[in-house]
Amino acid sequence: MNIIFMGTPDLAATVFEKLIESDHNILAAVTQPDRPVGRGKKIKYSPVKELALEHNIPVLQPIKAREEDFIKELENYNPDLIVVAAYGQILPESILNLPKYGCINVHTSLLPKYRGASPIQWAIMNGDEKTGVTIMHMEASLDTGDIIIQEEVIIDKKETAATLHDKLAICGGNLLLEAIKLLEEGRAPRIKQDDSKATYVKTIDKSEGSIDFSEPAQVIERKIRGLNPWPSAYTFLKGQNLKVWEAQVLREDEARLSSKEAIPGQIIDVSDKGLIVKTGDGYLNLLEIQLAGKKRMKVADFLRGNKVEVGTELGN
Repeated sequence: MNIIFMGTPDLAATVFEKLIESDHNILAAVTQPDRPVGRGKKIKYSPVKELALEHNIPVLQPIKAREEDFIKELENYNPDLIVVAAYGQILPESILNLPKYGCINVHTSLLPKYRGASPIQWAIMNGDEKTGVTIMHMEASLDTGDIIIQEEVIIDKKETAATLHDKLAICGGNLLLEAIKLLEEGRAPRIKQDDSKATYVKTIDKSEGSIDFSEPAQVIERKIRGLNPWPSAYTFLKGQNLKVWEAQVLREDEARLSSKEAIPGQIIDVSDKGLIVKTGDGYLNLLEIQLAGKKRMKVADFLRGNKVEVGTELGN
């Protein structure tokens, strides 16, 4: 099958690589324009562009997918199918109706749950036991198309957004090839989504990482995992930004100390085993942290160069 692939970040590149390894003919890769990154504003290619160039696949980078010149260029390629994975734009009807087999999307949730831009993070933060990948026929709206095929993925108790991302990317690549085979054989179903069960998740921004210690320890711990590696969960220690990379929920008997007078955000114990913090419900043992401008490290290593006293209030 002659295919055009549209995607941008690492997840899309993993899916794209699986497609490249198949017997299908990749006509071109479409990705977001190159952007300057870092303090030096150095131009960086997207992971999809880097992979396409590595395999001598033509790369298209329209500013907007609705551009007439871009749509004409797609028409000239005459693809049988367009595959989309985390491309970053909603496609117009003129593109959706262009290929013989239409456009299909690789989405990292079990639709209709978690339509939108950040299903991986929110599945962890909401404490879900499972998530998955959906391959669907695309419509000119956000993740509402008919489902072709889905596969469940279990969320481990210590899962981070990074580890779940990698699991779902691999699953998505394999599932995509199954969906394409169904399309080729004329057996691809069109399973309507139940809109009454749909949930939407917004794009994650840096402010989402701010830790509110009045929340239950369990909720905070899920946030720490769900926002690892980006934008990361953070608080403040003596006015300095402190990222929290790993934490453990403790019961009162596990906290070892009486803390009835402590307030949420207050450190009640300091040791090489961690910093135990009072929360709105329960206790959180901070295991791996990172002070602004420093390397991330285990608490035992952090304490060798930084003094932290019992009674210190985080967030200030």
